[in-house]
Amino acid sequence: MRIAEIAPVWYSVPPEGYGGIELVVSLLADGLVERGHDVTLFASGRSLTKATLVSQFDPPPPSSELGDVWYDAEHVLGALLDCAEFDVVHDHSGVVGPAMGALVAALVPHAPPIVHTLHGPWTPRARRFYGFLQDRVHLVAISDDQRAANPDVRYAGRVHNGIDLSAYELVEDKEDFLVYIGRASPEKAPALAIEVARRAGLPLAMIVKRNEPPERAYWDEVVTPALHDGVEVFEHVTHKVKAELLGRARALVLPIQWPEPFGLVMVEAMACGTPVVACPAGAAPELVVDGETGFLRHDVEGLAAAVGRAGELSPRACRRRAVERFSAPAMVAGYEAVFGRITAARVSRTRHCGRDRWGR
Repeated sequence: MRIAEIAPVWYSVPPEGYGGIELVVSLLADGLVERGHDVTLFASGRSLTKATLVSQFDPPPPSSELGDVWYDAEHVLGALLDCAEFDVVHDHSGVVGPAMGALVAALVPHAPPIVHTLHGPWTPRARRFYGFLQDRVHLVAISDDQRAANPDVRYAGRVHNGIDLSAYELVEDKEDFLVYIGRASPEKAPALAIEVARRAGLPLAMIVKRNEPPERAYWDEVVTPALHDGVEVFEHVTHKVKAELLGRARALVLPIQWPEPFGLVMVEAMACGTPVVACPAGAAPELVVDGETGFLRHDVEGLAAAVGRAGELSPRACRRRAVERFSAPAMVAGYEAVFGRITAARVSRTRHCGRDRWGR
């Protein structure tokens, strides 16, 4: 197939530091190329890919302007203007991407199917927005929990995110510290991670994203007062540093306070043989097997107690979970199947009805 992959515009692909969506898009684009497809990746400059790279912005837009719809609109428009040359357009951007995609599907003759992966949670606004789009855009969920959280829209499928397992080394001899990875926000609860580590009597390594003004304000107001000598903060780390900290840590602690649609860092930790100690919110119970690859607890006291039991869990069992369920090849095959079903159904409708599902 001729496939267009539209990455978010804000970070290069793969990301140099923080950027879970960009990491997924990188692996997907390269994997589709390796499986023989003709792939064009629309992403910011400085991206590295096996696909054909098309960039509207080089370098990426300033992170301080994250969310500015002008950048998103120009980036997506550049990808969709010549969309007729593709068999499938697969969008990973924010709300501008699927909105433009729906208009293309409705108005452009012979437009290819537009597929949009839902990387965010279901908010009231998101429910209304995607309710308008579901007849024009094929929606893909990244977890069963995300899909079940809104059964009122139609899904083209569910495909778990995957990782490049070769980039994560299994480490069986753990050290006495914990690791936290996430952005500075109430949903990710970095201050609670500090409290869990304090109660467990262990140092904490924190890999944080605090680029945008709201993140910096939350960090200064909520997290900074909780910091102490046992907490080491890392920013803008390389993948090598992140994987090394994940591998050495006794456990990854994630006291998430929101319905996390997936949680890629949990899979990354398990790939390193490191158990996950997290709140059972969103997709966490779908990723982590309680008592086998981690522990799921509702409050700080329970999380701290679970940290004390992390040594009981097998690093090899953690790694095996990641290998069996969340590999990059499994993700690529999942999307390939979705694209195949959508294009086959479109061809069948055209042959039998002389027009597609929208009357073209």
